[in-house]
Amino acid sequence: MTAVQTQKKVKHPMQRDMVFPIVNGIILCILMFVTLFPVLNTVAISFNDGIDAVRGGIGIWPRKFSVDAYSNLLSDKLTYNAFGISVARTVLTTLLNLLFTSMLAFALSRKEYVLRKFITLVVVMTMYVNAGLIPNYLLIAKTLKLTKTFWVYIIPTMFSCFNMIVIRTYIQGLPEALAESARIDGANDMRIFWQIILPLCTPVLATVALFVAVGSWNQWFDTQLYNGSKKNLYTLQYLLKMKLATSMQSANAANTSVDALVNATKSTPVTVRCAITVVSAAPILVVYPFLQRYFVTGMVLGGVKG
Repeated sequence: MTAVQTQKKVKHPMQRDMVFPIVNGIILCILMFVTLFPVLNTVAISFNDGIDAVRGGIGIWPRKFSVDAYSNLLSDKLTYNAFGISVARTVLTTLLNLLFTSMLAFALSRKEYVLRKFITLVVVMTMYVNAGLIPNYLLIAKTLKLTKTFWVYIIPTMFSCFNMIVIRTYIQGLPEALAESARIDGANDMRIFWQIILPLCTPVLATVALFVAVGSWNQWFDTQLYNGSKKNLYTLQYLLKMKLATSMQSANAANTSVDALVNATKSTPVTVRCAITVVSAAPILVVYPFLQRYFVTGMVLGGVKG
């Protein structure tokens, strides 16, 4: 009896150690399912037959497989042109925003720069005082005359005050001895910025790049405001918005009879909306893993702290 009791006493700590991993695994699986289900459900509906999707009750797998929604979206040549415009806009906006924002952030992080407090105050005031949509439109459309041009997507977005503050704060946390030793070796401010500060800022630059890229990719209102009459300058988000509106109008017009709805199209607003969501989110989902790699690399580079 004594040996059996000893064995039981030995087993109890192991059993207690197994409880937390099991409970933790169950909770994580539930959270994973809750997170993935809306995504998988959207993909399933987008690949489902439009008329069948109206019934509802679709889970994570199409009940009646169909690619009519994607055919409706991708059959138009404007879709590919709008995709190219969105890609060019996102890439240029991200690169130029990082360049100009990081350069100003580096200048305002230098304690020897006399006007850094005044310029910082002026720049930060733009975050609190905004003239509104009408003055902004008059500036871009009437003064700068950027309407019906591709540059209306680029020039107004080349700088971000919030991103500048984030990058400046990160630069101020870097060891000042790095810049001082470089100056002793004869390096000027431009060389210090490009060869010392910028590589160490990879983590914050990758984070800011993600924010800018996602915001630029999802933007559509400026297209409606400035380039609504230029189809060759439509962005993907704006074009997909227009397609969704057209699909809803067609469905409303065909609702007078079921036969008219079936004959009009097999892609209803439900499937078109889900297909638009998948098409819009896919490029960001593809790019993010590559950007995440720079997160890890940047953390190693930025780990040189004093």
